Amino acid sequence: MSTPTVSTGPLRRVPVQGRSVARVQRMLDACAELVDEVGYEGLTTTLLAERAEVAIGSVYQFFPDKRAIVQALALRNMDAYLQSLSDRFASETFTHWWDAVDGAIDAYIHMHRSVPGFRTLHFGDVVDLHLLDSDRDNNAVIAERLAELLIEQFDLADRSRLRFALQISVEAADALIKLAFRRDASGDEEVLTEAKALIREYLHRHVSA
Repeated sequence: MSTPTVSTGPLRRVPVQGRSVARVQRMLDACAELVDEVGYEGLTTTLLAERAEVAIGSVYQFFPDKRAIVQALALRNMDAYLQSLSDRFASETFTHWWDAVDGAIDAYIHMHRSVPGFRTLHFGDVVDLHLLDSDRDNNAVIAERLAELLIEQFDLADRSRLRFALQISVEAADALIKLAFRRDASGDEEVLTEAKALIREYLHRHVSA
């Protein structure tokens, strides 16, 4: 898997040299660990600097506050998620495009189980529902990017109905997956199975191929 990129969005200064890039990645990794341990409210720049083994001045060299650090982490997670979908769509054969949406749900579940901080932050919802984009909520951003991937990979017509259905699907899947992980720390399989079946049936019924 390729090294995650550092988003330039919330950065005060963009790292250029290899050591600076690595330092910022350590800060984001430390942020991910800490939000799982102490939550967003308990996160401080001092704790983050200690965990990342950097001077507090290095934190403020790149980030104005803890919100910006969490925003950078959420953007890194989004990039990793979308890249995993792009790779999967390109390498696997799906009978129908909604089967690819099923794969997107699997990838989202996998991130809950394997990516530090993701179960707590998701794509930044715990901080701000508009953390990824000031004009759209976080799920709308994900739905839009998913639509773009599906249109590109499966030669679908770029219809408003498709985009609307994907927004509904992302909202429903997000809510049910969060429920699954509230019921069971590793994800309640019964809830996850129902979530995937619900989304597949909805897309099959409401969006023509």
